[in-house]
Amino acid sequence: MLYRLMKYVLLGPLLRLLWPTKVSGAENIPASGGAILAGNHLAVADSFFMPLYVRRKVTFPAKSEYFTEKGIKGRLKKWFFSGLGQIPIDRSGGSAAQAALDTAIRVLREGHLLGIYPEGTRSPDGRLYKGKTGVARIALQAGVPVIPVVTIGTDKVNPIGSKMWWPRRLEVRFGKPLDFSRYEGLAGDRFIERSITDEIMYALMELSGQEYVDIYAAKAKELAAAEAAGMRPDVPKQPSGVDADRVPESKAS
Repeated sequence: MLYRLMKYVLLGPLLRLLWPTKVSGAENIPASGGAILAGNHLAVADSFFMPLYVRRKVTFPAKSEYFTEKGIKGRLKKWFFSGLGQIPIDRSGGSAAQAALDTAIRVLREGHLLGIYPEGTRSPDGRLYKGKTGVARIALQAGVPVIPVVTIGTDKVNPIGSKMWWPRRLEVRFGKPLDFSRYEGLAGDRFIERSITDEIMYALMELSGQEYVDIYAAKAKELAAAEAAGMRPDVPKQPSGVDADRVPESKAS
């Protein structure tokens, strides 16, 4: 109820009015059943605009801190993120990564749409970065298709570090569903999961026209910070293991 109120009454109409958006490929989203909407990630605004143009509810994993803050501000924040379709995920413990995966899989098996940003964080410079393999493992274990989706222009609406949203024309493109049923039973095979993830990232590159960079966005941010501080950047070292490579992106990273 709250999701529909936010989308169709309180927030959605304002976003549609102030930020006119061209939409293509929405017919690629299944009318029912679980599916992953795997997107590029240019700005926090991505999670506001993309779901506006999907008839069904889109659920995103979100940091549990958005739901546990104390006081009036905390209650308002919990109400707001719940209204946007977020589900809290605790990443603090050693098993937090697996808990995140399990939550995402449960949502899909219940027949819902799950939004994921495979890059793991927002792009620091508008380019498309290497995807984390969590999206592949979730797709395989839940047995659902992956629909690539890109938002174009949100980095100009909501630049990193900016608290203001600026008027711009936007575009949302939904690609053809990617079917990975040929890999059924192979969840946990890191070679297969990497192959699937790379296929998803290639589809996002084709849809968006972004330049692809074969390192993780988080590492790119570390290198940029080191250079800005006048330090010699380390040679890029890719994360490994469940915690680093498989946790689905939280909404407001």
